[in-house]
Amino acid sequence: MKRFWTALSATLITLLTVVTFAPPATAAVGSTIEYRTIPGHGGIDIKAMVITPTNTDGPYPLLVMPSAWSTNNLLYVGAGKKLAQESGYQVISYTSRGFWDSGGEIEVAGPEDIADARKVIDWGLENTDADPQRIGMAGISYGSGISMLTAAVDKRVKAVGAMSGWTDLAASLYQNETINFQAVEALLALGKITGRPGEDLQEIEREYRKGNIQPALDLARSRSVLAQADALNANGTAVMIAHAWNDGIFPPKQQTDLFTRLTGPKRMMLSPGDHATPEAFGAAGLPNEIWESLTRWMDHHLKGVDNGIDRENPVQLKPNNGRGPWAGYPDWESASADRTTFHLGEPSRSWTNWQATGGLEPEPDTGWTYGIQAGIGTTAHSGTLIVAGALQQFADIPTGVLLPTVDRSRAGVWTGPTYRDGVRVSGTPNARFTVAPTATEQSLYVYLYAVDKNGKGALLTHKPYTLRDADPGTPVTVDVDLEPVVWDVPAGDRLALVIDTVDLRYVNESRIGQRVEFSSPAGDPSTLTVPTA
Repeated sequence: MKRFWTALSATLITLLTVVTFAPPATAAVGSTIEYRTIPGHGGIDIKAMVITPTNTDGPYPLLVMPSAWSTNNLLYVGAGKKLAQESGYQVISYTSRGFWDSGGEIEVAGPEDIADARKVIDWGLENTDADPQRIGMAGISYGSGISMLTAAVDKRVKAVGAMSGWTDLAASLYQNETINFQAVEALLALGKITGRPGEDLQEIEREYRKGNIQPALDLARSRSVLAQADALNANGTAVMIAHAWNDGIFPPKQQTDLFTRLTGPKRMMLSPGDHATPEAFGAAGLPNEIWESLTRWMDHHLKGVDNGIDRENPVQLKPNNGRGPWAGYPDWESASADRTTFHLGEPSRSWTNWQATGGLEPEPDTGWTYGIQAGIGTTAHSGTLIVAGALQQFADIPTGVLLPTVDRSRAGVWTGPTYRDGVRVSGTPNARFTVAPTATEQSLYVYLYAVDKNGKGALLTHKPYTLRDADPGTPVTVDVDLEPVVWDVPAGDRLALVIDTVDLRYVNESRIGQRVEFSSPAGDPSTLTVPTA
């Protein structure tokens, strides 16, 4: 099997080099692409595409790019060729250990992967005309995490481009103690199809199938980029983060948390899309805003080019709807110019609204309770992994709901006043409410919608929350930050908060026959806080 993948990769790169990536005869600067074997950590073979500028003198800045999960060294060949020919980079795009044609087993961005990345840098310095003072790393998803973790321990890496990566692996796949079912199953399946899971990954899956998530959490701690923030700061690493609002594998809040912790040169770009979709076409060498910014970032920090990127606002945000332009801010906090706190009113029926609905009120409304059945879903949901975010990015089609169809016996629903002139929600919304569960473990899903006059809602953001080891019947205060978002709410629309107990994206702990009771105590009123620009 190993020889098969090796032969396949060699054949593909030959075709790509001759047909697709051969430089035009008239090009002042060209490039060569070679399929090479690099000695990795522990004596394994790392298979790489080595892309070298031609018709120009070195030494060249070195850019090392580890492959994303389940992909191989062909992932960045298009972008690498462009970087070599247009900007003079020595590029090494390699297959991460355990996948496709590289040796070893999948170690989930463990110490072996970091050691491999350092070996690739060593090889590049010894076998190409690369400049040891000008080394950068960049990658998508898995490659992003490996790049950041390597930069934290290797001072030779001066700049990093982290696209669709993670900062806290546990928080990504176990948000508020809720398992991201679709993401976990997709990653496990792709790992088996395209690679060879190592012992740790096999053990994690065995325990996960038994309902024990603890081994995964234990492993995730050592893979946390957020935990390496101080090391990145000490190294002075120039970090560019690019991420999607709707990333269903690594949600964006962890990126804003890391960005705030970083003290060195930094840039953060958040835009519409799902996991890896904003930068996918750029990896193939096609025009792409993320890769254009990445090139400028590397040009400035590795080549000393005065291209102005250091004078731009480091936070660049593109609205998740409406195809609006980028907006720049000096820091993440400045993206939220104001915050409005709404108070959850008692859900009730009226002649004009036969479904029990609460208001999002300017003043506290306390002393009420409202119970729902648990374990049965409603029409409110977070959408399908990758599909939902891609539809939002490419077609401006949000994950929707027809609010009148949300069963009020299975969900709490609260609606706010109409925005006569519209409003830009910008930042991290927060919901704080009190619930009394009827079981020790119950899942809750919090959705924030923009709803038009016909009751058609567009999902702005959401967050899961699972009560663990709760005392049945005893009220619990839930304080949950939803995922950050920039969303232009049209004139005439209003916001709606929906909380139910089932979402097919996650492993649900709520069971049929259970109940949940919402309330708003006088001493701690239930609220929704909405940041606006």
